[in-house]
Amino acid sequence: MKTSSTLLASAIIAALGGFLFGFDTVVISGAEQKIQSLWSLSDTMHGLATSSALWGTMLGALLGGGPSDRYGRKKMLLVTGLLYLGSALWCALAQGVYSFMAARFLGGVGIGISSVVSPLYITEIAPPQLRGRLTGLFQFNLVFGILVAFLSNAFFARVGGEHAWRWMLGIVAAPALAYTLLCLVIPESPRWLINLRGDRAAGLRALRKIDVQASTAELERMAEDIAHHEGELDSVGAKPTTAFWSWSHRRPILLAICVAFFNQFSGINAVLYFAPRIFEMTGLGEQAALLTSAGVGVVNLIFTFVALSLIDRLGRRTLLYIGCVGYIISLGLCAWAFFQESFRLVPYGIFAFIAAHAIGQGAVVWVLISEIFPNEHRASGQSLGCFTIWVSAAVITLLFPIAVANFAPGYIFAFFCGMMVLQLIWIWWQVPETKGVPLEEIQSRLLAN
Repeated sequence: MKTSSTLLASAIIAALGGFLFGFDTVVISGAEQKIQSLWSLSDTMHGLATSSALWGTMLGALLGGGPSDRYGRKKMLLVTGLLYLGSALWCALAQGVYSFMAARFLGGVGIGISSVVSPLYITEIAPPQLRGRLTGLFQFNLVFGILVAFLSNAFFARVGGEHAWRWMLGIVAAPALAYTLLCLVIPESPRWLINLRGDRAAGLRALRKIDVQASTAELERMAEDIAHHEGELDSVGAKPTTAFWSWSHRRPILLAICVAFFNQFSGINAVLYFAPRIFEMTGLGEQAALLTSAGVGVVNLIFTFVALSLIDRLGRRTLLYIGCVGYIISLGLCAWAFFQESFRLVPYGIFAFIAAHAIGQGAVVWVLISEIFPNEHRASGQSLGCFTIWVSAAVITLLFPIAVANFAPGYIFAFFCGMMVLQLIWIWWQVPETKGVPLEEIQSRLLAN
């Protein structure tokens, strides 16, 4: 498949789900302390309110796979836009903690579905040589959304007055509406149309929209490859009718679970959600902490851009190695700085940690999970990986305020550092390289082993 403006535009629009994901999930960082004081929340209730969106993401991740197989990728992208829109407006108008938690939970469902369907859609329309960069646009938009959330929070903290936190959460409605309207113009995934719906004619029309330069003969070959790729899998003993939870799928299943687990047990969501609070622990005032948190977003965006330029050149496994070493060094520095009360080093450690995440796990996780499953199980595999991410994220976010109240910060960062040592061993032992490899060949290799 040749690169075309329609292919690029479709990938960018689908990846905007990542922008809403990042914006909506991190915008709470500017509001969480105000909400705790406004409604006099205990540490446990505060953790529940802050993590309520993440519990919704678990449901969304579970719901994202089946309906996207049944109704199509495009329709589910539209659903996520509507969920983001409804959640933002509800959060802005919430009058109590339970109403607020329900609104955030609804937005979390949108995040969960988006994390399944957006990378899935992009992977299915992208050519092998561009698959890493195009699917990585989801992560780029995610971190751009995080940066905008931090900047938006800092802006409304200055001008929003008593209800600044409502503006912080409600402003998400504007990009959510724009995203929903843009999703109306993208084509459906040709792989879904041909493989799951069995509509070859519609699949050919979608291929034509995505690659307007291809000849009729080339489009027919693409459709034929999509429709009959399962024959290659049969030669290694994995039939198209094999159930998702089967011994032949053990390696992609374990890869998806492990990459998702380590993604969150780096502590990334704890840092993003509670960045202002972490910086306040070092002696920075509230306004300075919010502005320094915006710096986290800038670093994240810059190094995600670097990762996108490298992911199809160096490969997924190499970026995971680089990121993991960076995790260990930066988290170790933060732990040491807190133990020694050298607080001026903490921001440097946090910025280095964010850079390591952007280069490694942040860039790779969505790409790798979307590549390693067969077509008929890709949505289910993506759903499993995303569900694991969100279970881990919800647990970390729920427990972080409690941990901070009961343990010195140095111990918390040392724990995350230890988890990254385990990840380094796992990368060396289990992670394959998938750069530039057609999806069918990746599936054959993993199922054969």
